[in-house]
Amino acid sequence: HVQLIESGGGLVQAGGSLRLSCAASGRTFRSYAMGWFRPAPGQEREFVATISWSGDSTDYADSVKGRFTISRDNAKNTVYLQMNSLKPEDTAVYYCAAAPGGISWGFAYEYDYWGQGTQVTVSS
Repeated sequence: HVQLIESGGGLVQAGGSLRLSCAASGRTFRSYAMGWFRPAPGQEREFVATISWSGDSTDYADSVKGRFTISRDNAKNTVYLQMNSLKPEDTAVYYCAAAPGGISWGFAYEYDYWGQGTQVTVSS
């Protein structure tokens, strides 16, 4: 079982930056792929970014590519989402999630464990 706790959300002006963190409990953190999701119209969980267990492989939604960077520190059981050049349409609750198997295609159904979410608000 993995417990996930997100932090780092807040209010920022358009063009600004935030770094989200997701701290995971459990000794098996390094065996999971990790992802970030947010709600979107018509979707309960829209894919934002994912990183493989080793950190060697990452993938991003087209809407955030070039602006967001996902990374992980397996020694600290933590995954990060660096968000730059934020836009008002990035406003959402951001959820961290863990997928067994070590690699993910970015589908929400792959993820077994979810955090409670952290609110990101981008003002125009």
